[in-house]
Amino acid sequence: MPDALYLAIAIAVLALTVVVGYVSTRVRRRGAPSDVRTDGTTATAEPGVEEETETPRVAPTLTVDDDVLPDDVLVGTLVAPEIERPDTVAGRLQRLRSRLARSQSTLGRGLLTLLSRDSLDEETWEEVEDTLLAADVGVAPTQELVERLKTRVRVESASPARARALLREELIALVDPTLDRSLRADRLEGKPGVVMVVGVNGVGKTTTVGKIARVLVAQDKDVLLGAADTFRAAAADQLQTWGERVGVPTVRGHEGADPASVAFEAARAGVEQEVDTVLIDTAGRLHTKTGLMDELGKVKRVVEKQALVDEVLLVIDATTGQNGLTQARIFAEVVDVTGIVLTKLDGTAKGGIVIAVQRELGVPVKLVGLGEGADDLAPFEAEAFVDALLGD
Repeated sequence: MPDALYLAIAIAVLALTVVVGYVSTRVRRRGAPSDVRTDGTTATAEPGVEEETETPRVAPTLTVDDDVLPDDVLVGTLVAPEIERPDTVAGRLQRLRSRLARSQSTLGRGLLTLLSRDSLDEETWEEVEDTLLAADVGVAPTQELVERLKTRVRVESASPARARALLREELIALVDPTLDRSLRADRLEGKPGVVMVVGVNGVGKTTTVGKIARVLVAQDKDVLLGAADTFRAAAADQLQTWGERVGVPTVRGHEGADPASVAFEAARAGVEQEVDTVLIDTAGRLHTKTGLMDELGKVKRVVEKQALVDEVLLVIDATTGQNGLTQARIFAEVVDVTGIVLTKLDGTAKGGIVIAVQRELGVPVKLVGLGEGADDLAPFEAEAFVDALLGD
C-alpha cells in the first residue's frame, strides 16, 4: 500500500477521535445553564460544573430600543427543579398574629400594665404618653390617643377591663382600618400591573420584592421580576434566586448597567408576555444623594413608556424609628409613594411606626415583614395588628 494512503488513513482516524471526544464533552455538559444576551452571545456556567437536568432552559432574547436605552439586558434562565408553593394569605395572617403576640411588645404590655392600676392619675397618663412615644407612635397621634382615652375612661368611670377595651378601640382608630390596603397588581386594559419597590440600602428591599412575588404567585398571578438594582453586585442574583423558587422569570442587566434600561425592558417583556404583574426592584437609594433620587424618578418615567406604574411601595425598617420617617418624606417628594412595606416588625417594641408613617405620608401600610422566612411577609390588617400587640 502506498505511503500516502497510510498517511491519509492515520489522519482520518485522528480526526474521528477528536470529533468523538468533542461530542462526548458537549453531551456531558448539556445541562449547564446559559444566559442569552441581546448581542446573541451566551454566558455559560463555570467549567466543570454539571447540572442535574438534561435539558438546558434558554430564555427568549430581549432587544433594547436604542432610542431609549442602549444597555444590554438579559433574562434569568434558571428554573428551580422543584417549584415551591408559597403559603396562603390566611397562613401568613396567622403567622402575623402568632409572631406579634409571642413577642409581647413593650407597647402592648406597658400600656395594659398602666391601665390596670386602681387609680389613673396624671402621672399614670404621662407614663402612658411616654410609652407611646417610645414605641414611635409620634407626638401628635400620641397626644390625640391619650386625650381621647383619658376622656372616655373618666366619663365611663371605666374599670381596668373596660379601659383595656377602650385602648383597643382607640389604637384601631389610629391605625385606621378604613384605608385601602389592597395591592394594585392586576392586569388591566391589556397592560400588566407594574409595582416599583424603593427604599434605602439595608432595609431588605430586594428580599421584599422576592417575597411579594411569592404572595402574588400564591394568588395564582403570572409575575415577572425586573432586577433594576444594577449597582449592587449580588442584587440581581439574589432576586433571580427568589424568582426561581416559585417559577418566576427575571429580567436583569449586566452589573453597572443603566437601571432605567432594565426597568424599561422588564415592563416591555411584561407587556409582550401578557403577565399579570411586573415587580421592579430598584437600587438602594441614599435619600441624601440628590442625583440618585433624581435617577429614581427617571426609572419611573421610562417604565411608563410601556405601562403605567400602579404601585410605588416604600420599604422601611420598622426598627429605625424617626430615621424611617425622614426617608419616607424624601422618597415621597421624588416618586408618588402609594404604600408602605414595614420590615423587621417582629421586634414590636417599635410597632407604633405603623401609625406614624401613615400619618406622615397619608398612605397606608400594605405589607409587613415578620422575619427571615420566605413567607414572612403578610398583608397588613389593622385589627389583627392591634390585637396582636395587646396579646388578644
